[in-house]
Amino acid sequence: MKKNTYKPLAELTGVTTVSDFNRRVEMDDIHDVINVTEVVQARQIADMADEILERGTVRVVLIAGPSSSGKTTFSKRLSVQLMAVGLKPITLSTDDYFVPRHLTPKDEEGNYDFESLYAVELELFNEQLKALTAGEEVKLPRFNFETGLREWRSNSLTCSPDTVLVIEGIHALNPLLTERVEEDAKYKIFCSVLSDVLLDEQRSIPTTENRLLRRILRDSQYRGFPAAETIRLWPSVRRGEEKWITPFIGEADVLFDSSFLYELAVMKNKLKPILQEVHKTSAEYDTAQRLLGYIDFFKAIPDKAIPPTSLLREFFGGSSYHY
Repeated sequence: MKKNTYKPLAELTGVTTVSDFNRRVEMDDIHDVINVTEVVQARQIADMADEILERGTVRVVLIAGPSSSGKTTFSKRLSVQLMAVGLKPITLSTDDYFVPRHLTPKDEEGNYDFESLYAVELELFNEQLKALTAGEEVKLPRFNFETGLREWRSNSLTCSPDTVLVIEGIHALNPLLTERVEEDAKYKIFCSVLSDVLLDEQRSIPTTENRLLRRILRDSQYRGFPAAETIRLWPSVRRGEEKWITPFIGEADVLFDSSFLYELAVMKNKLKPILQEVHKTSAEYDTAQRLLGYIDFFKAIPDKAIPPTSLLREFFGGSSYHY
């Protein structure tokens, strides 16, 4: 696994804790922190594209990570960098390879387990991936989520020698998903929030709580879910991550840290009223109050300070990418 050779952001920006950050906000001097963070991330993504080109054998880029890690925006940014070095990225979604809904595995409570590896028709996915990397013509499926059945696209796909298939999903690092593809044809990335946010020298916001806050905002903005519902489902999401994602982190060629020290300062004004809607009688009230306590540590900054290409835009909008 490739190690990060960049200096820690705290060293580059002089901002280690939320207190450091708040002082920079008070001094109206936070833009350099944001810009340096974004540039460092952009350089890391560009380095991955360079390495994929230099290897010369990579036909499939696999991007995995847990919920609310910024995988989707990361994959779009990497695709742009791949184009910049002369490659032709094409995105494949494992969702289009779901088995018919009535064949979907069920969890211990009898509900459909869409996070199971076996919710994907592995034989078809491997067969088509092998054919595409061999330059053969393939007619791709599209899963109809309304009917719960697979349909077939009218057009076919053929990959040229400079095509790179970009596959993003929770199972991307599981060897069974791509077992028919030669190992030297794969480039594997684990993308997640990897750094705790330090409130001070003794206290921090765990990465899982950070991702939960991202998901609460995204679910509210784009799916109409109240915070209580997202909090209620979070333990199930975490169990799925521990079962299907965590065991395969060691498969990755490179780790990408999608965390930002200042993200809760940017999302604060939108998150606060969403969390305050959780009623005292709700089982999720204590969690909502704990999360409110985290964001209250931050001085808010306007989201206009964040560039439209930032991974953070995936959660509160304004991205220059289409989802």
